[in-house]
Amino acid sequence: MRMMSIASGSSGNCIYVGTEETHLLIDTGVSCKKVNEGLKELGLTGADISAVLVTHEHADHIGGLGVFLRKYKTPVYSAAETIEQIYRAKNIGKLPEGCFHAICPEDHFAIGDIEVDPLSISHDAANPMAFRMTSGASSAAVITDLGYYNNHLIEKLQGLNAILLEANHDLRMLEVGPYPYYLKRRIAGNHGHLSNEASGQFLDELLHKDMKKILLGHISKENNMPPLALETVRSEIEMSASCWSADSFSIDAAGRSQASEIVYI
Repeated sequence: MRMMSIASGSSGNCIYVGTEETHLLIDTGVSCKKVNEGLKELGLTGADISAVLVTHEHADHIGGLGVFLRKYKTPVYSAAETIEQIYRAKNIGKLPEGCFHAICPEDHFAIGDIEVDPLSISHDAANPMAFRMTSGASSAAVITDLGYYNNHLIEKLQGLNAILLEANHDLRMLEVGPYPYYLKRRIAGNHGHLSNEASGQFLDELLHKDMKKILLGHISKENNMPPLALETVRSEIEMSASCWSADSFSIDAAGRSQASEIVYI
């Protein structure tokens, strides 16, 4: 199995996870052209995509979905409430018939040779989800746009080999930054986004010797910096009561508008 971030941030999100047989996109919040530029690095095009998994209906996660579906007629899997909001979204355009398949959090299903576990998360959307994907002995997860994590998520995400995890904001930068007060409260609240500190603490609960790659995603342009996110997450691991050292793991930041390295799991 392999994973690559095509884009990750408030201007657009699209993550690839796939095998030799099955190719998935988690969200299409960037243009169809941008998606295909990323897929080219994998030797693929949009026509090769087996399915799109949509985490939630915010524009930075579905902005390119309409064009992508009109071109490729790809199956889409998401919560029924999210699908309803997608149909109501402005600037998506007419959507092809028969593409959407409603799923529920915690209901395991398969696409080709990839087993998918949708997981409920806390965010200010209709029914937001994260996704864990498993093929054979390999597993990866994409988890962004959550205000907090809980013991249920920790339990469901044990044993991962790769993860793209949100490290959205630095608490101090958010506090003194240019956003209005209501938006600061939203971002830092239980239905907002994970801070660098919370991301590091969450990650520490998931580490094990076979974790091959960690990508920090959805890093804010205004309230964070990739080096700061990396430093803070690594510090949280080092300061925790666990036995793990951050130096034992490959941890990188996913770019907001450029593709990451291809992660082989």
